[in-house]
Amino acid sequence: MHCELTRFPLIKALLKNRWPQLLIWIVMLVGFLFAILSGFFGTPVGNRNFGIVFVWIAWWAVLILVSVPVFGRGWCSVCPIPLPGEWLQRGAIMNPPGNKPKWYNLRWPNKLRNIWLQNLTFTLVALFSSVILTTPKVTAIVLVAMFFLAIGMSMVFERLTFCRYICPVSGFIGLYAQAAPLELRVKDKGICLTCKDKPCYNGSLAGYGCPWDIFPGGLTKNTYCGLCMECLRTCPYENIAVNTRPFSDDLAKPSTRMDEAFKAFIMLGAAMIYAGVFLGPWGSLKLAAYSVGSMSWFGYLLAFLAFIFGLLPALFLGAVWIGNKLSQATAALKKSFTAFATALVPLGLMFWVAFSLSFVLTNAAYIFSSLSDPFGWGWNLFGTAAIPWQPILITLLVPLQTLVLVGGLLWTASTARKAGSEVKVSPVPVIVFSTAATIAMLGLLL
Repeated sequence: MHCELTRFPLIKALLKNRWPQLLIWIVMLVGFLFAILSGFFGTPVGNRNFGIVFVWIAWWAVLILVSVPVFGRGWCSVCPIPLPGEWLQRGAIMNPPGNKPKWYNLRWPNKLRNIWLQNLTFTLVALFSSVILTTPKVTAIVLVAMFFLAIGMSMVFERLTFCRYICPVSGFIGLYAQAAPLELRVKDKGICLTCKDKPCYNGSLAGYGCPWDIFPGGLTKNTYCGLCMECLRTCPYENIAVNTRPFSDDLAKPSTRMDEAFKAFIMLGAAMIYAGVFLGPWGSLKLAAYSVGSMSWFGYLLAFLAFIFGLLPALFLGAVWIGNKLSQATAALKKSFTAFATALVPLGLMFWVAFSLSFVLTNAAYIFSSLSDPFGWGWNLFGTAAIPWQPILITLLVPLQTLVLVGGLLWTASTARKAGSEVKVSPVPVIVFSTAATIAMLGLLL
């Protein structure tokens, strides 16, 4: 069932008011800049450095275990990375200006208006993740690069082009936001059709035009809506609603886009590789992943790319082809392939949750020590610097991971059945593929 949250006056007032969002933004921006400083000037020991601990343990835990599964793109509404660039672009911080945006305000090329570049940027980050996640200076360099790239793109291109088409985190969140039980939608599309000025898209004195370049009247899924709430502020007819809904509501209608299909393979495959590298017992694999630039690392690179862009899609294509043959379907293989790839969204999300449970619960104790000594300079600000490392809830880890992965498989099977009914193709081979992937992930984690 859907429930409109914005029908409650207090919730609607908080979402329309710019101050709560701005205060959260400022806190996030200060924390982001502090993580960069600690990366450059703090201890090189990753598990004692604020930048590593709070970006890759604390923030990652909140993002994967809470924010994405529950709030979808909620993180994007308070992300500090595009903030200074957005302020420069608009020429304002709080109140919408009466003039046009500053700088060049160019439109992003039509041929690049897809998520292939996001697929590429996530793949690049994933390839170097072993170093990024453990080396403070490398983490700081990556954060600075994203920060200034976002600022530069805001000064050249219109709206939040960096977030929509480039940011690797945005692509990750956008894919799995489809499964979240929170959405922003219009109440009555007929009102949008008759609205002359379209302030939700073009902006007005009440707010900015959609920073994500979305017309809310045509919004059907969460993938590209950043939940910035500007349309809620600008709509003169109070026709924008924030709703709760059943999980994976967007997945009821399968995707038809190949870039979105391959995003699902990238995320699914990366979660499995991360489990092998960070949690597995294979020392040679870990060494290859960490030895950037070496011959073993190039071997790791080729294996990584072959697994994500070759083996997984090929096996999946084979499963879809068998389903087509079993059903004597008339649908094109490409259409069936992209439709069934939608079923991998809940599976991939649960793979990431299962991996993150192990990674976070094993390393959460470092949060307390780095709070007291963020730079590793011998401080003890809160008296927690000497807290010894120990894993948390370790006896519950295996049951939790098993429950998550089995739940993800059942969720995927249900989604695959819906996709199969749309294209009139048997979902059984895709469910078999998903079962095999789940068993493999269980083996990697347990």
